[in-house]
Amino acid sequence: MTINLPIRRKSAFDDLGFGPTVDALVQQTQQLYLADEVPWVVGYSGGKDSTATLQVVWLALAGLSPDQRRKPVHVISTDTLVENPVVAAWVTHSLEVMAEAAAVQSLPIAPHRLTPAVADTFWVNLIGRGYPAPRPKFRWCTERLKIKPSNTFIRDMVRAHGEAILVLGTRKAESSGRHARMAALESRRMRELLSPNDSLPNALVYSPIENWSNDDVWTFLMQAKNPWGYSNKELLTMYQGASADGECPLVVDSSTPSCGDSRFGCWTCTLVEQDKSMSAMIQNDEEKEWMLPLLELRNALDVADDRHLRDFRRMNGSVQLFHDRPIPGPYTQAAREDWLRRLLEAQAWIRENGPDYVRSLDLVTLEELEEIRRIWVVDKHEFEDSLPRIYSEALGSAYPGRPLDEHLPLGAGMTEALRDIAGNDRVHFELVRDLLDIEQRHRAQLRRAGLFDALEKAVKRGFYDDEEDALSRAQRRKEALDREVPPEVASSPDPLDLADGYVRAASEGAS
Repeated sequence: MTINLPIRRKSAFDDLGFGPTVDALVQQTQQLYLADEVPWVVGYSGGKDSTATLQVVWLALAGLSPDQRRKPVHVISTDTLVENPVVAAWVTHSLEVMAEAAAVQSLPIAPHRLTPAVADTFWVNLIGRGYPAPRPKFRWCTERLKIKPSNTFIRDMVRAHGEAILVLGTRKAESSGRHARMAALESRRMRELLSPNDSLPNALVYSPIENWSNDDVWTFLMQAKNPWGYSNKELLTMYQGASADGECPLVVDSSTPSCGDSRFGCWTCTLVEQDKSMSAMIQNDEEKEWMLPLLELRNALDVADDRHLRDFRRMNGSVQLFHDRPIPGPYTQAAREDWLRRLLEAQAWIRENGPDYVRSLDLVTLEELEEIRRIWVVDKHEFEDSLPRIYSEALGSAYPGRPLDEHLPLGAGMTEALRDIAGNDRVHFELVRDLLDIEQRHRAQLRRAGLFDALEKAVKRGFYDDEEDALSRAQRRKEALDREVPPEVASSPDPLDLADGYVRAASEGAS
């Protein structure tokens, strides 16, 4: 009879025991800290790995004499502004507690909450510009929301001091891919314990818990008291409240894996099939049912075929084919307005029905709303200026933004009349609207620089009768190119060539 006993995974504490292993790691961190004058930047997400890493650094600094704590340690946490609200509140409060504790203990630790630039936020790109919800082959969010804020901070450190040391909670046991990447960087070390960073010149990486297992991290967190006074047991409770087992690390390059199914990811993430962690949090805790509107909105964004929500033209107005079907472009005006309405209605419902700490929750900030409004009215020529109306209808209060510093070509009544005349012909309505807006914006200019370029762009975009006409022309153009026949001799003229001719004639007549 053969008995198969479970295989025990090797622990980092096996050789020396828990206490001596932690002491040795703290001493190693102290020696590395004292070795030079290069400032440290610790990545902190509020999850288990980054918390354990920061605890090691904190214990190392606390064990030094005041005169040895001569260089700063910056703790950076990137808030994408679409973080899971429960975790976002946890991390924000943690940074506040951390700052107070560091001051009391006279430690050179400075916490920083980083956010993406307004032009890079999730809602400005999705609702404002019309970017479709992220997909694995079009992950436009990671660079804007995570990489740029942290890299900007780190580059500023490098610029000011010539070099920076990143202290990250990355572990080889996270995945085989992570192990291989860390091993490859380890082989290129120029200094002991410090690996290079491919995307950040003059930035070296120190990973103190790189050889720890998942169980080792939790053992440390449960046995070593949090030195800035936060509760590691509450952190464990947060993990136990969801099925996901990962966390979002500090993201400084595009090789970092997505954490979409982790509780520490963005609640809007559509890079995975479903948000298992948010679903589990709602299912496991009745007090989290206020998050249901977030889950519903996230699921609405994650549809297999969203062509009915998107323009048949790309962002630049061109029509491109893939397997004889047009590649869909940005969300249409109607879809973008609907996303905004649903987002604000979710915010209103959560404020009314959620716990006290979300009664003032902003799912989208006023700064983002102002930028969305500017993009709609100025960049997309949507001079209906519908954002204030949608805001008022969804939240039941007047829009608090600044008055629009634009002289719109038509009032609301005339705009509706134009829409009625156009009927269901959305393309031609948008063309007339664009041309009117372009003319209005250039009317008061002494030198109308860019006028004809803007007119050309509008005519090219609105040349087609409808999507079927655009598809037919694109197919004929493709067939002509496949036959190596110049497009201008194809059976039907190309809209881009005709648009060039129209604007050129107008330019010559004006001159």
